[in-house]
Amino acid sequence: MTQPVSDRGEMLAQMSPQLDPVRYCFVVISPDIAPQALGAAIATFREDEGVTAIVPESVARELGDDGPSMARITLMVHSSLEGVGLTAAVSGALADAGIACNMVAAFHHDHAFVPAARGEDALAILERLSADQG
Repeated sequence: MTQPVSDRGEMLAQMSPQLDPVRYCFVVISPDIAPQALGAAIATFREDEGVTAIVPESVARELGDDGPSMARITLMVHSSLEGVGLTAAVSGALADAGIACNMVAAFHHDHAFVPAARGEDALAILERLSADQG
């Protein structure tokens, strides 16, 4: 297993963003959709208002959800949970291009969810951001 990277410049230089071909939706879990949605979820988060799950768009549509379709870009660097600046740099670069970004951090990688129609644009921006660090 690789050691997590915590230096901002190194995290950016090594982020190697990859665009997932699957599109996703953020859905609110209700009892009637819980088994199917949670079984397909790649992530969940509990808030005071309820549970949100990130599911493949095909599942969201089957469940009757018509929320926005999102592209997932995974930053392949094993970023430290205590690393500072990766999320700010990524979301800032995308914001400068007018691209909405929802960041999700997991143990090994960070994931940027952007509007599906802007996925390729966002990937190119993050690739340039990474290359500029090298």
